[in-house]
Amino acid sequence: MSHSTAPGEAPAGGTGPTGMAPVPHLAPAAPAGSPTADGEPPHADGGGGGDGYGGGSGGRGRGKAKTEASPPPGGITRRHRLRRDRALVLMTLPALLLVLVFAYVPLLGNVVAFKEFDPYLGDSFTESFTLSPWIGGENFQRMWEDPYFWSAVENTLLIFLIQLVFFFPVPILLALLINSIISPRVRAWAQGVLYLPHFFSWVLVITVFQQILGGAGIIAQTMRERSWGGGFDLMTDPGFFKFLITFQAIWKDAGWGIIVFLAALAAVNHELYEAAAADGAGRWRRMWHITLPALRPVIALLLVLRVGDALTVGFEQILLQRTAVGTGAAEVLDTYVWNVGLENGDFGYAAAVGIVKGVFGLCLVLAANKTAHLLGEQGVYKK
Repeated sequence: MSHSTAPGEAPAGGTGPTGMAPVPHLAPAAPAGSPTADGEPPHADGGGGGDGYGGGSGGRGRGKAKTEASPPPGGITRRHRLRRDRALVLMTLPALLLVLVFAYVPLLGNVVAFKEFDPYLGDSFTESFTLSPWIGGENFQRMWEDPYFWSAVENTLLIFLIQLVFFFPVPILLALLINSIISPRVRAWAQGVLYLPHFFSWVLVITVFQQILGGAGIIAQTMRERSWGGGFDLMTDPGFFKFLITFQAIWKDAGWGIIVFLAALAAVNHELYEAAAADGAGRWRRMWHITLPALRPVIALLLVLRVGDALTVGFEQILLQRTAVGTGAAEVLDTYVWNVGLENGDFGYAAAVGIVKGVFGLCLVLAANKTAHLLGEQGVYKK
């Protein structure tokens, strides 16, 4: 018995009159840019059969596009950036408050450099400050004419130059040496030995050097026992003092200074070393052409910062040994300010010396940073 079929419908057997499956009726393709059936413009992020993931479901693709956050019409504003980074801003506030209270607020006290300040004129600091007379720039003129001030400046700069020549390269050389150690256990042991002296106080460090280089130290006793001469005492020798404190600083802090350089070396791609070794480059050529260029930005940055601290050469270290060698060889700007300000009570003059020291250090930082820019390095801040 034959069954009738509706127009356009396939027979029950699934085939048409020719025995083949009928071709499904396809709607004509909409022209590009025409709206879809729901009135929305077509999406362009799909491929082929749809706007989803590789031509998949168009609804899924449209939902993803709608949930993505888009920047404001006028670009990212300051308010939008603060809202986005509010967690980071809140974590930074304690550090900013600390710097504000202990670094910037004390700058207001520099006004005593222009007064003959006497803290005992009143019952409080405010009353003493009010009663102290204004003297203008007399403290700065007095500083210009003070030979002890210029002696302290000379000693400070000499110590800085000696430490720049002998101390600054030592952490770089130690970092290169440790980086060349293959065994991780030996490398960790070497780092621990080099880091340890940084945690010793200057009192302990000077005591150790006194037991070795002092008049009653190991070297002096050995020389006396073997009749090699007497009077060996480098701890009280004014001519050797500047080199002595440099060697003390190297022993104490050189190991700690290698941390930054080792971090920079860890970022170097080891494939560069392998490629250079495959091309026949030896260890020295690899260090000269790969390692040192990787350290150059860090070296430039630390050098700029060190030049900025040219007038700060170790207050505690020098103060503990100043009596043994005399102020002629051991008086630097920090100990000079401590002497005239705290021991003599001349706070206005001490503040004037501190202002000059700060301004001179700022000029050194700017000059060193400009030099780094001229040499192609970034320095402390970008151009």
